[in-house]
Amino acid sequence: MDFEFTEEQQAIFDMAKAFGEEHIAPYASQWEHEGTIPRSLLKQVGELGLAGIYVSEEHGGSGLTRLDAVLVFEALSMACPAVAAFISIHNMCAWMIDQYGSDEMKANWLPQLCGFDKVASYCLTEPGSGSDAAALRTKAELKGEQYVLNGTKAFISGGNYSDLYVVMCRTGEDGPKGISTVLVEAGTEGLSFGAFEKKMGWKAQPTTQVQFDDCAVPIANLLGNEGKGFSYAMSGLDGGRLNIAAAALGGAQTALDKSVAYAAERKAFGKTIDQFQSLQFRLADMEMRMQAARALLFKAASKLDNKTHDATKFCAMAKRFVTNIAFDVANDALQIHGGYGYLEDYGIEKIVRDLRVHKILEGTNEIMSMITARALMAENR
Repeated sequence: MDFEFTEEQQAIFDMAKAFGEEHIAPYASQWEHEGTIPRSLLKQVGELGLAGIYVSEEHGGSGLTRLDAVLVFEALSMACPAVAAFISIHNMCAWMIDQYGSDEMKANWLPQLCGFDKVASYCLTEPGSGSDAAALRTKAELKGEQYVLNGTKAFISGGNYSDLYVVMCRTGEDGPKGISTVLVEAGTEGLSFGAFEKKMGWKAQPTTQVQFDDCAVPIANLLGNEGKGFSYAMSGLDGGRLNIAAAALGGAQTALDKSVAYAAERKAFGKTIDQFQSLQFRLADMEMRMQAARALLFKAASKLDNKTHDATKFCAMAKRFVTNIAFDVANDALQIHGGYGYLEDYGIEKIVRDLRVHKILEGTNEIMSMITARALMAENR
């Protein structure tokens, strides 16, 4: 097994990292205070081919691999995990349309999404169904040539900001087999939004409830087939979990890099603190955990690219392991910085706040353990 990047992969990583350093990092704090991401930035991301990373080239995407994608999101999140994660969610939506949409739907939406002329949001979670996503209650009733939606989605990144909402809704019986996916365009009558949420982290991302009150969309807005929406949502989440893990990893890498630099400058008891063995051991442990997390993430991405039978299990393991490690490393970095780590100016406290939610979204880490355990037991029956 070759653990080195190819020349193309290195170029992809370097390009995304350089873009983040120039166009994201200097403004990340400002966008956090403003509570939004400029559309002009997303347009630049689209011009780089990073709004449809694994969408087919035929429909305007870059046609890259899942491994390429995790390199992109680790690199972008070194500048700001919140911005990188927002771009990841959009990519997940674009991929779902590319995989399951009709020819007309693909032709209508993918060129705009892949250029980031339009922004997409993923709408699965509801106020009463988070981890138990198959219990969702938002209904889409077929009336003539339209689906009429009623219900509420919660914690939606891009709520009252995006142009397109990829909505998982109930068209049939209780449970996963009664769920379908429909596309709802911004401005559709009956579509409305709650107030912007006040969050611990990811403050640059506008987040709201998304509400449907007799919201009618054409039958042509059905993604794929009725009753397949839950499987579509879960297939999207395999890659989404890798991207969220990569975004956590990039944020933690910045925190580690800042810690090494700070320890070489900060003096205590007559010498720089990187001369103290206890701190050296802590930095070494942070580095080891990061490398182990990165190795598992790359293996999971490779399995998803190769569509192996255990890809979902590895995506779940990587999401849990990497996000746990990344948060712990960022938290250790704050401790190394002492009181300065608690100040906004040093950028560490933002990383800690941003990375905390990575252990919750795209399936909580407890659910990742459940997926892993079930797969493990099934393999040994």
